[in-house]
Amino acid sequence: MMPAWRGMLGPLGCLVGGGAGMASVVGLLEERELAARERVEKLREVADRVLAELAEAETAWHEWLIARQRFGEVLSGPRPGQAGEADPGAGESSGSEPATNAPAEVPLPRAARSGSIVPVWRPALSMDALAPHYRSILATLTEQASGGKPVMSCQEITAVLGLEPVPASVDGVRSKMKRLADRGWADEPTPGRFTLATGPAGGS
Repeated sequence: MMPAWRGMLGPLGCLVGGGAGMASVVGLLEERELAARERVEKLREVADRVLAELAEAETAWHEWLIARQRFGEVLSGPRPGQAGEADPGAGESSGSEPATNAPAEVPLPRAARSGSIVPVWRPALSMDALAPHYRSILATLTEQASGGKPVMSCQEITAVLGLEPVPASVDGVRSKMKRLADRGWADEPTPGRFTLATGPAGGS
């Protein structure tokens, strides 16, 4: 009687009977692994775009909040030239309740998380806006460029960062370099080779 597990394998069970069959099984598994990895990368790109848009929206909200509060201060404060006409005792403590019309504290934009946030580069941003591992990559590009090697492959970047030269590490660096290039922090003059973008390279 044939074991139940052999029947569940179906065509796959027939492939493992010899060397060629084993190679076919390995090939199928590699195809599935590649498809799964590509899906993960696509989802990461979508998530990064959303997080970058969120960071920009938070910055814009912060700027508009400051503008509104400054406008309120101008309307409620004394006009220029009238400061000397104020009551001399107005600044002394009278035991009354403190003023409650002071502008509320402005919430500052959240700092870059340790994850994958890569905001779109603009002159007001420095590398401090990036997560540590992205700063390390850009610092590596900057250092190598100053040494006469402005363009680097992902394998070279991986080695300089001190990571194991295995496919997973190289793919991780490649994924981060793609995000940096998409956001204007890096350039990809040729496929698979990257350099620091003109803006960040100028130290803006």
